[in-house]
Amino acid sequence: MTTPDQFLDRFSKFGIRLGLERIYQQLSDLGNPHTQVPAIHVAGTNGKGSVCAYISSILQAAGYRVGRYISPHLVNWRERISINSQWISDRDLMAALQQVERTIVADRMPTQFEVVTAAAWWYFAQQKVDVAVIETGLGGRLDATNVCDRPLAAVITSISMDHWQRLGNTLGAIAGEKAGIIKFRCPAIIGEVPEEAKAVIAAKINDCEAVAAWVKAAVRTENGAEWEGFKYPLPLLGKHQLMNSAIALATIRSLQKQGWQISESAIVQGMSQTQWAGRLQWVEYQSHKLLIDGAHNVEAALCLRQFVDEAFPQKRVRWIVGILTTKDSQGILQAILHPDDLLFTVPVPAHQTTDPEKLANLGDAILIQPPTVCQDLPSALDAACRDRNSDPVILCGSLYLVGEMLKICQ
Repeated sequence: MTTPDQFLDRFSKFGIRLGLERIYQQLSDLGNPHTQVPAIHVAGTNGKGSVCAYISSILQAAGYRVGRYISPHLVNWRERISINSQWISDRDLMAALQQVERTIVADRMPTQFEVVTAAAWWYFAQQKVDVAVIETGLGGRLDATNVCDRPLAAVITSISMDHWQRLGNTLGAIAGEKAGIIKFRCPAIIGEVPEEAKAVIAAKINDCEAVAAWVKAAVRTENGAEWEGFKYPLPLLGKHQLMNSAIALATIRSLQKQGWQISESAIVQGMSQTQWAGRLQWVEYQSHKLLIDGAHNVEAALCLRQFVDEAFPQKRVRWIVGILTTKDSQGILQAILHPDDLLFTVPVPAHQTTDPEKLANLGDAILIQPPTVCQDLPSALDAACRDRNSDPVILCGSLYLVGEMLKICQ
């Protein structure tokens, strides 16, 4: 019997091809399920997943049946499609994929991401969810998720230099791609972004006559955080969650204005129950505790280093790092490494990975002690955890590497 992994592997060879023609045709052949589900659309360089997690958890606490679509997954394709925090089953995922397969024609082969995206819309419509929280895959304007003509809210979490090979090599160009999710007279919720990006997004908002909320970060309190006078628990780690949680609350406020019934108690409950794997998450490996975080671009790496400095002041950090070739390896290493730290470089399995030797050479220019080049993740874990004393061990650089770590910990 074909598994979802086997089915989807057939489409990996088609790579990334931005554009909406194929996905629109697929959805049309599926009965236009995307028009049957109210949706919140979330784009941004960093913070998308956390914001989706907060919004979904709050809406679930308010009594709604909530679909959520995210990418990438860490361990299992099922992670990408969930209802009320429960991953789609293997059986239902295969059923959805087979429905999509019926729409495929030889001269219009979809990408892997387009197949999964179409399957998610079909599944959410079949399951009659009250609302779907949809995370973009890459960019926004030409991303396969960008098929919502009337989203309940278009959310942009942040803008920084990432995926410049496809989205443009300036913050303005990248912002223009992300802003493509903003629709005519629909609410737009915007996090803190650089001025160059802000000008581009503001112009798009003006062209669309959208109602915009420009969000300022919450402030830390003794028991959580406070945003515009509202106090709430904040279970996810890191200072950047003050902004992410505020963006989520601004989105919920917009939904309330549209008539959605979401009480303050539901917001507090939803916030307290929010979980988001692979981001500042503690795991255990052979009786050793490690911190894992994607930190796959410079902005995310800076956030991680800020958390480390606050959580482990004056501590030498042992870093296990693997980075894809499409990322700014030098920038990421410069963001996370202090001269006294130790670096263990690894390949990212089954992906276009930066050579661990190259990462080590980049790290060597920063560190006092030469980095250790490791051939795989288990050997890096053993080396980093050996005689560690009280040094924290942190794995980062790629969400795919984080996924490999979670597989090992299962």
